Amino acid sequence: MEADEALEKQVYSFLERVVSKGGKLKRGINEVTKIVEKGQAQLVIFAGDVNPPEIVSHLPMLCRDKKVPLLKVSSKLQLGKSAGLSVAASAVAVIDAKDEDHTLKEIIAKIKD
Repeated sequence: MEADEALEKQVYSFLERVVSKGGKLKRGINEVTKIVEKGQAQLVIFAGDVNPPEIVSHLPMLCRDKKVPLLKVSSKLQLGKSAGLSVAASAVAVIDAKDEDHTLKEIIAKIKD
């Protein structure tokens, strides 16, 4: 699913809070792929401005097979920043949202609607 502007802002804010509260994220396409394959990801977020797009093209099918909610956001730079990096990130997987479980469930419900 592709995020609208409001959902995208909510996701970026959610990631910032997860990082600040010591939640567990995996950043980068290789790490995200490994976590999804192991069945440990609760939510995967990937950037739509990745170049070349083939870098993330396997994620939708992998996440569907593993039944992991997937969301596409517009900016890899903003995704990386929200995930606590000083550089862009192609993808982020949420493993443990800590105190933000309610927001995680809310985001997942919006994705499924």
